[in-house]
Amino acid sequence: MRSPLRELPVEVRALTGVGFMVALGFGLVAPALPLFAREFGVGRTLAGLVVSAFALTRLLMAPVVGRLVDALGERVLLASGIGIVAVSSLLAGFSQTYWQLLVLRGAGGAGSIMFSVAAASLLVRVTPDHLRGRAQGVWAGSFLLGMIAGPAVGTVATFSLRAPFFLYAGTLLVAGTIGLTALRGSELAERRTQRSAPLTLGPALRNRSYRAALAAAFAGGFAIIGARTSIVPQYVTDELGLDHGWAYAAFLVTSLVSGALLLPLGRLADTRGRRPVVAVGLLVAVAGFVVLPTAPAVGGLVVAAVLLGVAGAADSVGPGAMMGDVVGGRGGTVVALFQMSGDLGAVLGPVIAGWVADGGGYGSTFALNAVVCALPLLLVAIAPETLRDGRAAAGVTAAAASPADTAT
Repeated sequence: MRSPLRELPVEVRALTGVGFMVALGFGLVAPALPLFAREFGVGRTLAGLVVSAFALTRLLMAPVVGRLVDALGERVLLASGIGIVAVSSLLAGFSQTYWQLLVLRGAGGAGSIMFSVAAASLLVRVTPDHLRGRAQGVWAGSFLLGMIAGPAVGTVATFSLRAPFFLYAGTLLVAGTIGLTALRGSELAERRTQRSAPLTLGPALRNRSYRAALAAAFAGGFAIIGARTSIVPQYVTDELGLDHGWAYAAFLVTSLVSGALLLPLGRLADTRGRRPVVAVGLLVAVAGFVVLPTAPAVGGLVVAAVLLGVAGAADSVGPGAMMGDVVGGRGGTVVALFQMSGDLGAVLGPVIAGWVADGGGYGSTFALNAVVCALPLLLVAIAPETLRDGRAAAGVTAAAASPADTAT
């Protein structure tokens, strides 16, 4: 069987190794983080704030990082960012108070946004238009594969909720090494940058497809990543009365389903279009959040985990490919804003979901997440398809934009 990596640029292949190691560590920490915070005697809202602190720093640093990518280059910024997250994660494992944990997780967000914007910029630049969906799928697949392995290794959290932070630091060290060595001298990225004038925020924001991608990324950050990561582990232990291992099991099911669907959905996005993939992801996410409170048992948890896995795969492929069609490797700031939209959702999601759960219970917070995922469908419905005849055609360039695409 032909490897899906062979048709992709070498930079994309290198990024898969980096992404796997980063996600392996994240899969270790994600279920343990809110539970570790609760050990300091805080409620669900403050436990959610620990999850949000990481994303909040990413959000605040994104405008600066977009410029740093252009000044320093993707490889240096990627490896440096991973190193910052590694050090902060190591220190977080030694936290003695809730506030120490909060500050250290927030500090790690600065390194995280350096890594993710650098990687996303490189991915968009080096990938041909007709392979963009598959490149997004492979890139996201490396993360999902790591997150499949992460919860399995993360069973150490049953014995210690500190251990995942130390293991996370180790996986990040490996990822940074890969970034420094395998991505040395990305000449293809440099050539593509030299040929294209930058796309600024004005023309991009007038593009309806770009706005739809921003909205879908926000919903994914809020519900599929942020609120799910923060609330589901607590729901498993508080409402269902199960132990920590079931939280890891739910994350594992979601990761397995997403991993299996990323490449098929990437190919679908490259042949049938980006909009169908985005729309399906949002609709299935709504269904997943409806199932969780209406079937409060292990079976309902598994079904919801499957649905959210489908939604996560579509969210990883569709919005990013749509954004890439608009950007075309010509605007680091435009890529950074896309990252910011997801981070804004990831900041608000855990805190708002935790606040709603404290006041109205888990049923109310899952209903909120369903609504958040449903609203972007309105923008997706009126957005032009960015894929044309097997090639991406965003309908906007640095010099001009189609009136249909830029209608406000």
